[in-house]
Amino acid sequence: MILYALENSDKLYKAMYEHLFLVGSALSVSLLLAAVLTIFAMYSKILSSALIHTFSVIYSIPSLALFALLIPVTGLGKETAIIVLVIYNQYLLLRNFIAGLNGVDPSIIEAASGMGMTKMQILLRVRLSLSKRALITGVRLSIISTIGIATIAASINAGGLGSILFDGLRTMNVYKILWGSILAGGLSIFANSLLSKIEQVL
Repeated sequence: MILYALENSDKLYKAMYEHLFLVGSALSVSLLLAAVLTIFAMYSKILSSALIHTFSVIYSIPSLALFALLIPVTGLGKETAIIVLVIYNQYLLLRNFIAGLNGVDPSIIEAASGMGMTKMQILLRVRLSLSKRALITGVRLSIISTIGIATIAASINAGGLGSILFDGLRTMNVYKILWGSILAGGLSIFANSLLSKIEQVL
């Protein structure tokens, strides 16, 4: 097993780079989109409820099925994978972002409003600073979910660690199966551990 890693280190590094690229790209777009949607949701409870309900329904769709639905439109490859990952992330991010921001003590919001602060100022200066833990929790869950689904994205030629795992399953190569699983699982465990410590500090 170690010998396989040494002989194929370039392939493992390439797969890891592709996986990190998928995860990083998807998370960047996901956070930006979730931030915009959260701001709109804070001004309307109906919109907030509608967004969470809509994305919860989408999140319940199996990833392979959602990939299949988008392939006729966006084709095979990274673009389709990133779109699906961004859509899945919205439920995890919005649910935690909105719950965290709405979980701030109403008396604090009332005091800030009495001081003459606008809704946007209250959101950015008060709610945001008092809901860091919920925000980080949302990001942590999103990252772990993205790493896992990005592994499945290899089935539509998006690359990543899943390409090693699926290639191993196709050829019955135990070493590829093990390394694909170990690297994908290890990446999730590392990300979860790192973000859990950040969450505790905040």
